[in-house]
Amino acid sequence: MNWTEQQIPRQDGRVAVITGANTGLGFETARRLAERGATVVLAVRDTGKGRLAAARIDGDVSVRELDLTSLESIRAAAAALRAAHPRIDLLINNAGVMYTPKQTTRDGFELQFGTNHLGHFALTGLLLDRLLPVPGSRVVTVSSTGHRINAAIHFDDLQWERSYSRIAAYGQSKLANLMFTYELQRRLAAHGTTVAVAAHPGISDTELARNSPAVVRRLLTWLAPVLTQPATAGALPTLRAATDPSVLGGQYYGPSGLAERRGYPKLVASSPDSYDLTAQQRLWAVSEDLTGVRFPVGGATAAA
Repeated sequence: MNWTEQQIPRQDGRVAVITGANTGLGFETARRLAERGATVVLAVRDTGKGRLAAARIDGDVSVRELDLTSLESIRAAAAALRAAHPRIDLLINNAGVMYTPKQTTRDGFELQFGTNHLGHFALTGLLLDRLLPVPGSRVVTVSSTGHRINAAIHFDDLQWERSYSRIAAYGQSKLANLMFTYELQRRLAAHGTTVAVAAHPGISDTELARNSPAVVRRLLTWLAPVLTQPATAGALPTLRAATDPSVLGGQYYGPSGLAERRGYPKLVASSPDSYDLTAQQRLWAVSEDLTGVRFPVGGATAAA
């Protein structure tokens, strides 16, 4: 049976924190969760845009400033969220950048890796103890089919200091999202409450591709009717990963259509590289060192 928004269970009493929720997939995810009764926090860089987005959503919605390119901002946002919410049921790591020219975050990380992976790694570690006591809580991280395209974890040059490919750098960041999810799930398994799940939206009509090379943007424009789906549909894999009672930790959801470009959400498989246990554990250790954040699972506690 095709899974649609009508199958989202009631979310009354649940708290959902969604990064990058003022537009696109994040906005649609927030809107539907709020409509089902969740208390939703839009964690966004631009709080003005966040407030405009919140005004368009019916339900209990608030806005929290979060700049994933700054560890200082991430720590401040986590502290504010912890103060406001003794429990968190859903943490949805949705925000991201794609195909940007070579840039760095405020902490000197390559922008795509720093935002898409390291920023969410740090935020999750700093909030996880608010999820661990909550039965049925989930960390959902949004990846991409781009994790298969010219993608590898370049441990010898994670920050692309020797050379730079915007497509390969994006692929590395999205592959890192999946490796993070799978390693986090192993660490969560002993606790028996929180699970880690991943999702991807296929090819969705959002602002994410605005930094793509001109030829890619033209191609997407020409082929949009057959290649892409609206953000309302692209958000469904995330919503299923976040709310479907049958979901298990470590699973990955994406569209059911040809090449997973669009369609109803279903359980999918990621690339063989994403399941490399040694690489997952190495990436975790490197991410801890770069962010200074330790998780309250696996014998460590989140850094203050």
